Amino acid sequence: MTGPTGRALRLTILIGESDLWHHKPVYTEIVHRAHAAGLAGASVFRGIEGFGASSLIHTQRLLSLSEDLPVAIVIVDDEQRVRDFLPRLDELVGEGLVMLDDCEVIRYAGREHGK
Repeated sequence: MTGPTGRALRLTILIGESDLWHHKPVYTEIVHRAHAAGLAGASVFRGIEGFGASSLIHTQRLLSLSEDLPVAIVIVDDEQRVRDFLPRLDELVGEGLVMLDDCEVIRYAGREHGK
């Protein structure tokens, strides 16, 4: 399966791993909402260390193990589809950072089902 290439918009959401929405991780809800909205894809990346607006450093180093590591959710699609998705984040992202960047998709291809 291949998809469109060219100009796109990248949505990056930075939140804490322990942020919850109805007893499940916020990042899971964001991915499911992106899928339901028909967006091209969403990926979640777990950080090993970071800090945000609270200035509290979260790290996975053994001596200071954190239960709230940084998480980044990245979604790329055409600009209008990403912008139409933004209101679905309003109730989910209370603390964190939501960013938009112009980008260019060079290749967008998936696996064939069953392979």
